Amino acid sequence: MTATQRVICVTGPMAAGKNAASAILENQGWLSIDADQTAHVAIENKKDDIIAAFGPLASSQGIVLTNDDGTINRRALAPILFSDPALLARQESIVHPEVVRLITAFIAEHPQSNIIINATVLHKTPDLMQLCDTILYIDAPVITRLHRAKARDGHSTRHILKRFWTQRHLYRDYKATGIPVCRIPNTATPQHLAKKILSGLQH
Repeated sequence: MTATQRVICVTGPMAAGKNAASAILENQGWLSIDADQTAHVAIENKKDDIIAAFGPLASSQGIVLTNDDGTINRRALAPILFSDPALLARQESIVHPEVVRLITAFIAEHPQSNIIINATVLHKTPDLMQLCDTILYIDAPVITRLHRAKARDGHSTRHILKRFWTQRHLYRDYKATGIPVCRIPNTATPQHLAKKILSGLQH
């Protein structure tokens, strides 16, 4: 990270509109790295550790953790992780250090560009949070997010609401970092969202 480079976190609860917010800033010349996609890479990099940690539990439930090509079946893994906070924390302890390494490398590779880290739970990785000067927290009503998530992901309502429940303190957690948080409601048109984002970054 250089003296002239700006790094911000674009975050918010599931299906609030983080990707839309990131796309708006990309159109303004920012570079974006998606922490979820980076986590997918990290999961494959740490595949052996994940199978060792969760394979026995998955087998006891009749769940196969790998796809036919040997990659991790994230859809099969998700119900296990979100059934118990301790299991989710264990997964994070395996994957998060690799995510930190990959994102830090991306920032270093683009020293002349402003960077967006698009992430839901970046607050759990202090090494990355300390690189951010601002948090853009994109939000929307629960019912709106539920409809978006069902249309996008195809999961059951029960599964989505469990995910929502794990994020119920997300805004509080970001406020606790001490980094300035700009909370932006995504309840109208993309044009309104763009206007609010660009205004928020100027303050």
